[in-house]
Amino acid sequence: MNEKTTALVTGANKGIGYEIALGLGRHGMRVGVGARDAGRREDAVARLREDGVDAFGVALDVTDADSVASAARQLQDEEGRLDVLVNNAGVTGSMPQAPTLASPDNLRAVLETNVIGVVALTNALLPLLRRSPSPRIVNVSSSVGSLTRQSQDGGDTGPLSAVYSPSKTYLNAITLQYAKELADTNVLINLACPGFVATDLNGFRGHRTPAQGAATPIRLATLPDGGPSGGFFEDAGPVPW
Repeated sequence: MNEKTTALVTGANKGIGYEIALGLGRHGMRVGVGARDAGRREDAVARLREDGVDAFGVALDVTDADSVASAARQLQDEEGRLDVLVNNAGVTGSMPQAPTLASPDNLRAVLETNVIGVVALTNALLPLLRRSPSPRIVNVSSSVGSLTRQSQDGGDTGPLSAVYSPSKTYLNAITLQYAKELADTNVLINLACPGFVATDLNGFRGHRTPAQGAATPIRLATLPDGGPSGGFFEDAGPVPW
């Protein structure tokens, strides 16, 4: 069994997820690269290893129950426990997303990855996380999931979105419920807003780099014992609900 601190980062084959994996590896963690595409997953593992990270691949589609179960078995058999889970994998869905034009099928598909997949994977891995002396869960959210910011006049909250934005609001609410349920344990679970990062999800329109976007998730994944739980954070501090 592995004795190092072990992390799993979903959607870690590119963008913010890759930079989170790189950052955690530089903190001395052994890092699982969770991704659906085998070629991209193994390419990411190879690049991380070239940078000195103790990385390994985890075949994972968070929307597939068998895939989630298989990933949990792999971590059980090869690592014995899990110390850090970063639920980074996410999708934006197709356009249009204005409420009167949004497709119910589009909404279902986005919720499957951004919310239901997070719950499925977290629940499957909680037994392994409970074996860690300092388990940490980080759910990657977005400021567009903040109802406070969405309701503010003049705020830069992007185009109308009855699909992606509410999925992040839902993720925020569920994360808070996890924090309440796990309050009497040593599990710390928090939400990270990476900011408007240039990734393929937004056509690389963002003004922040993936490395900048990874900073808050990495900080939350490495919180000391007694740190906050049930919070929503960005680089500048707490994000309003």
